[in-house]
Amino acid sequence: MTDTAPVYYLSWEELHRDTRNLARKLVDTPWKGVISIARGGLVPGAILARELNLRVVDTLCIASYDHDRQGELNVLKAVEGDGDGYLLVDDLVDTGVTARAAMQLLPKATFVAIYAKPAAIELTTHHVREFAQETWIHFPWDITHVYSEPLIK
Repeated sequence: MTDTAPVYYLSWEELHRDTRNLARKLVDTPWKGVISIARGGLVPGAILARELNLRVVDTLCIASYDHDRQGELNVLKAVEGDGDGYLLVDDLVDTGVTARAAMQLLPKATFVAIYAKPAAIELTTHHVREFAQETWIHFPWDITHVYSEPLIK
């Protein structure tokens, strides 16, 4: 993220609404469960599990950045099997580094993301909203509400 990059602050309400809209695209498939890419996919994965009445929920733990800096890819916890019949969920597909690694580990899983950017949008089977590549998204779990001073006192 650069100082001049556009920034978008995503609210809990938007995230929940968008994740439910993704669930609507997925209701006609009898999924075995959800595999959330931790950490970003945890909240969307829980919402999808609820909306699709899925009780099998697992995590694939991959770290590819530290807040706003892309870094080395580390698989911290894998999932057994090839992902057949499972939703592989993340909050955002940005450059595609994490998604590609996850899809290599679980080649038969169906990869979905709530949000997508142009560099990796083709990796998603389904997504809900697109953002410009240069936009930095602050997710609700990364922000807090604070008082805003009036423009004129």
